[in-house]
Amino acid sequence: MAIEYGPSGLIGVLTPQANTTVEPEFSILLPTGYSTINARLLSDKKSIATRLVDYFDNYENACAQFANAPLSALAFGCTGASYLAGREREKETMTRIESSFGVPVVTAASAVVDALNSMGAKNIALSSPYPEALTQSSIGYWKSHGFKVTDIATAQPDPTQFHPIYSMSALSADGTLGELERLGAHSRADAILMLGTGMPTLGPLLQRSGQGGPPIISCMLCLVWRCVQTIRPEDGLLSSWIRGDHWRSSYAGRIKI
Repeated sequence: MAIEYGPSGLIGVLTPQANTTVEPEFSILLPTGYSTINARLLSDKKSIATRLVDYFDNYENACAQFANAPLSALAFGCTGASYLAGREREKETMTRIESSFGVPVVTAASAVVDALNSMGAKNIALSSPYPEALTQSSIGYWKSHGFKVTDIATAQPDPTQFHPIYSMSALSADGTLGELERLGAHSRADAILMLGTGMPTLGPLLQRSGQGGPPIISCMLCLVWRCVQTIRPEDGLLSSWIRGDHWRSSYAGRIKI
């Protein structure tokens, strides 16, 4: 069933409750013809880790917010929940939700796995906005999928802001890419991954595109790419997405640069 503002596909996006990045990056990255509706993952847990676990435990209930909207895919814009749940539980849960709702389900973490596999990447360097414990959980997740983490650069979020990750600037995110370059990660990694759906990544991706070194991807880029590829494979050429061929002008129109 086609809808007025999404004739190519309507994607239901589940976003962590205070995340200010998923929705704008999704709208910038989507090709013409696709649209989204959004629901929030809610939790009253105090720590990041316990909230992430709570989100994951309630994924299926959260999907019910979309009621009978004619979705083409469901997207979970939260990587940390997948790290803590682990590869097998993530797969089991997504399979169950797919069966219940009758549409493909994509998590940000699984989308990254698919992107890395499509590139033939085995060795990856990480740009992380996370506390150390969550960064380590992410490493365990990537290792479970057969990837080797060669280098890590960690951003320094401002703890006085409303959220240490969601309030980060693109400049701070880009600083981690510069640090990876200084560490020599470019000679060891097949790809560089910017972690998290809350860290703003699109500016750094565009600024460093074509500058040499391994390809740079982010969790949000991979999530939107995989959703679109699931709906219409012909719209999912990853190398074009990484270059920003279809979304560069959309970004420029949204951001004062």
